[in-house]
Amino acid sequence: MSTLKTAIITNRNGMELHVSNFGASILSLKVPNKNDGLTEVVVGLSSPLDYLKEDYLEQNRCLGSSIGRYAGRISKGGFTIDDTFYELSQRNGHHLHGGFKGFDKRYWHFEEVIRDENPMMTLTYHSEDGEEGYPGNLQVSVSYQLTETNALIITYKATTDQPTHVNLTSHAYFNLNGEGSVLEHQLQVQSDRYLEVDEHTIPTGKELYSLETNRSRMELSKLGRDDFSGYDDTFILTAEEASTTLISEETGIKMTVGTNQPVLVIFTPKAFSNLSFKEGLTYTDYPAICFEAQNYPDAPNNIHFPSSLLLPSETYENRTVFGFTLEGSEF
Repeated sequence: MSTLKTAIITNRNGMELHVSNFGASILSLKVPNKNDGLTEVVVGLSSPLDYLKEDYLEQNRCLGSSIGRYAGRISKGGFTIDDTFYELSQRNGHHLHGGFKGFDKRYWHFEEVIRDENPMMTLTYHSEDGEEGYPGNLQVSVSYQLTETNALIITYKATTDQPTHVNLTSHAYFNLNGEGSVLEHQLQVQSDRYLEVDEHTIPTGKELYSLETNRSRMELSKLGRDDFSGYDDTFILTAEEASTTLISEETGIKMTVGTNQPVLVIFTPKAFSNLSFKEGLTYTDYPAICFEAQNYPDAPNNIHFPSSLLLPSETYENRTVFGFTLEGSEF
């Protein structure tokens, strides 16, 4: 029987990361603020045990979790590889975030925890052939590293013994104020296109230009500006390094996001219902923003999207850097 375990690493500046082996989930990330204190910038539940409760799991919020085998939605009941159709588990007519029991609801193994300079922890998971309908035995790892320049580097890797589709991501929800809302945060995304979706939020296969739409975020502006009504959108990136910027004037924290992945799925839930948060923190409407660095949703069924097919001779890698500084200064 699997056992719940957690680990904490800190860097020399006091930045602190708390991770659980259930879903390889980020439970807490504390970052220095302009008032010489620490701000909890990731939404998390009041106890690691709360992540195991059925009422939370049924909401499928995936707070801080590692998502796989495939982040986002897959249509048509599955996909075809080499003339063989693989039927995936489905809910509401599509496959989402790896299925009913995706990687976010599995126990991972703490492979190592290194608490030296630039501390790091690595967790691994073995996904068996046929899990949630996917072909191939998949060996997965995620490493979380805190640098001495106050960056969190998240690296997913995977290998397989059969061709299979892979698309992993972290589902951490950020609020740089530590509580309340993110509507007053400033946001910039280096993206001039986004994916069109149907009424089920499944990509139609079309890329649309974001200029003069509410998805246009090339210029730094308030998240909750007049045309904002919430995001659950795939932003196609035009830059790899520091493609995205999020700033809180309240705490002075500036977060940048850089990734080797082609898109960011940006998700801003309207509210979190019936959840108890750590340290008694409370949240209001639009409590947080999620940056899911990944490949295109439903790429297995859209041949013109970047391929998500992983072959036995290859290694999948998703590397995303969340950098934290104070506005007008460097740590």
